[in-house]
Amino acid sequence: MPVTTPMTGRGVCVIIAARNAAATIPVAIASALREAEVAEVVVVDDASTDNTRDAARAADDGSGRLAVIRLDVNRGPSSARNLAIHASRAPFISILDADDFFLEGRFRRLFASTDWDFAADNIMLIRDDAATDLDKVAAPPFAADPEFLDFERFIDGNISRRRVRRGELGFLKPVISRAFLDRHGLTYDENLRLGEDYELYARAVACGARFKVIKSCGYGAIVRADSLSGRHRTQDLKRLADADLALLQLDNLPERSKAALRRHERHVRDKYRLRNFLDVKAERGLASAAAYAFASQSNLIPIVRGVATDKLDALFRRTGIAAEQQMPPMRFLMAARTSDSPSSRKPPTLKKSAFENNDVA
Repeated sequence: MPVTTPMTGRGVCVIIAARNAAATIPVAIASALREAEVAEVVVVDDASTDNTRDAARAADDGSGRLAVIRLDVNRGPSSARNLAIHASRAPFISILDADDFFLEGRFRRLFASTDWDFAADNIMLIRDDAATDLDKVAAPPFAADPEFLDFERFIDGNISRRRVRRGELGFLKPVISRAFLDRHGLTYDENLRLGEDYELYARAVACGARFKVIKSCGYGAIVRADSLSGRHRTQDLKRLADADLALLQLDNLPERSKAALRRHERHVRDKYRLRNFLDVKAERGLASAAAYAFASQSNLIPIVRGVATDKLDALFRRTGIAAEQQMPPMRFLMAARTSDSPSSRKPPTLKKSAFENNDVA
């Protein structure tokens, strides 16, 4: 049943797809309800086996903006988000993961201009063992430095590099115009449990979405070793690569855009081939894995390259040639400069060491 909430022209529906998130969802909900622009918060409990639903309901602030939907069968984040979008009415949509939070004033900054269909800001990535007293977390005063992403820049921005801290643009959590989604018939691909944000954003930009990015920070993400997004299955990689092939079939896609998609598809497909090789080896032995590897050159090259690189990395760490890469307590998805010194490229001076090793340029 649709949520009935008084609407404003800039009202935002915050959608939280949650599974076994009882410990973290109260903070997520509170950070959303704190924002004046938020007209609705729709939580979809995706068949949790803990008390996620009760924890979500207990976070209600009495304003009538919170709705909690319970699914009895786990359907995945894409399905949960589509359900929440259908059940809500606000003209703008904002996705919030159940173990993340908004920084105060996020939507005020994003709505400072309205020349966009998607508007995203920087993300503060906080290691879970450093995530204490989140109410007091504040980002440095980064300059907005707005820019619009074109299709090629977005696709290429989702190709990760070895030994480089992850910063793929598919991690962005934009505010999305419902009117744009409706006009182009866009929804989350329910076949995907990995890269569902990437696929939706790519399809939207291909349809002409004005995807604006500002470098000021309004979203806090807790980096957990046991997060659901970090436990994807091998087949999830295959489905994501197949999604790129489907995007290649879009009408009137320029050749340079198709070239970018082919690069991303090959990148993801190579990851899948390596992971599948390791799965076959674990399940059926080395002979079966070797047969899979030698079945085609397309299999063999990424498998040999991936195995060799992994073994070299392990050797370098064991011999002390290279140190184990440590995740800093806090960093930012996008490099940024501070707004109080436009000509400076140095990070701000802070009392605490929590911002050391961040990505401020």
